[in-house]
Amino acid sequence: MIRRSLLASLLFLIACAPESAPAQTPSNPPPTGLQEAVFAGGCFWCMEHDMGAIPGVVEVMSGYTGGRNANPTYENHPGHYEAVRVRFDPSVITYAQLLERYWPLVDPTDDGGQFCDRGSSYRTAIFVTPAQRAEAEASKAAIIASGRVNGQVVTPILNLGRFTEAEEYHRDYARRNPARYAMYRAGCGRDRILRQVWRR
Repeated sequence: MIRRSLLASLLFLIACAPESAPAQTPSNPPPTGLQEAVFAGGCFWCMEHDMGAIPGVVEVMSGYTGGRNANPTYENHPGHYEAVRVRFDPSVITYAQLLERYWPLVDPTDDGGQFCDRGSSYRTAIFVTPAQRAEAEASKAAIIASGRVNGQVVTPILNLGRFTEAEEYHRDYARRNPARYAMYRAGCGRDRILRQVWRR
């Protein structure tokens, strides 16, 4: 995992100090009445934190998807994206509205990673079921047409395959490690870059 600067590397190593644990097996279907969506947007700690703050989102789980390795771990997930599985209440927020909330959380012009996190694991993507594809494609087209993005939108819409939950120490990281998370996020420049990418 190539990082942009020594400072970012040090911040990340400090933040990742908790002990490692085996990756979890794929999860069960969502509880009755809830729907799921899967997004990649760089560091899954940041995506988990930001998407978990959206009204109508019931649960956000960090994990890996998009690769061929059947048992990805943080140390070994070639081809996989760091992603989040979002369980949401469609009576409060629709999938289309959730898509609208996703876009400003990422830099959709960067195909080499996100912010200080570089490499294929940190690219953006929207992972869809067949039923979700049309809405996701329409959402992307609307963002492009809006002129709100400073640059070309390169975030792909990909078929959703197996989603494997991340190790326990990655889950709910921002809440459990607020100081480390704040240091990492600030050092990575996520919010500063988002202000440059998105026209308000």
